[in-house]
Amino acid sequence: MTAPLFLVPAGTLAEGTTSVLLEGPEGRHAADVQRLTEGEEVLISDGAGRYAVCQVTQARRGELELAVHDLRELPQPSPRLVLIQALAKGERDLMAIEAATELDVDEVVPWQADRSIVRWRGDRGTKAHRKWEQTVLTATKQSRRARVPVVAEPATRHTVLGRIGGAALALVLHEEAQESIGAIDLPAAGDVLLVVGPEGGISPEELAAFTDAGARPVRLGSTVLRTSTAGPAALAVLNARGRWR
Repeated sequence: MTAPLFLVPAGTLAEGTTSVLLEGPEGRHAADVQRLTEGEEVLISDGAGRYAVCQVTQARRGELELAVHDLRELPQPSPRLVLIQALAKGERDLMAIEAATELDVDEVVPWQADRSIVRWRGDRGTKAHRKWEQTVLTATKQSRRARVPVVAEPATRHTVLGRIGGAALALVLHEEAQESIGAIDLPAAGDVLLVVGPEGGISPEELAAFTDAGARPVRLGSTVLRTSTAGPAALAVLNARGRWR
């Protein structure tokens, strides 16, 4: 089984680092919950592409001393995969971004779509955004990723239109689209946007606006997927055409 991964603050893994003290919440989880002991292998990452293979040299309550054996830096993937996920009830949006993180998405954008039943306002919106961030962090560690996906600020239709205008490629999942996502050629660089609607789908007005801005409506197959599965399924297809080759 792959060694567990823990996240450390930026700057911890500077070039030439030979030892790290894993403390704080991550240290407590490693030492007190997972009960890692001397000699076991551990992965640590700064969440920005730098990671290290380590070995526990000493375990104490709430912290581990680690010897760094292999320090690496992963380049930023290109193109960047960005999931614009509509807010959805029943935490289906959280299910979507959790799986998307496991599937190597680079950024997730919470989108207040016309037909989104869930609304982020005031303190509720702030707490919901933090929950997205925590979901992404947990999925990053579970999937042993060296990079934590960006969780963008909540987006409106206007915001999404701006992102489409600046993207190398923008795709809108829609059940009535004629073009298959499996036939899409990915650009070599830039942002590839994937727009997924809420339970009631993307409104005709939204689809028209996104298409006018340069987005391409695409379909996944003959079935209609839930908002929680559509994005991850589409990311798997795009990865198969790009990063997984």
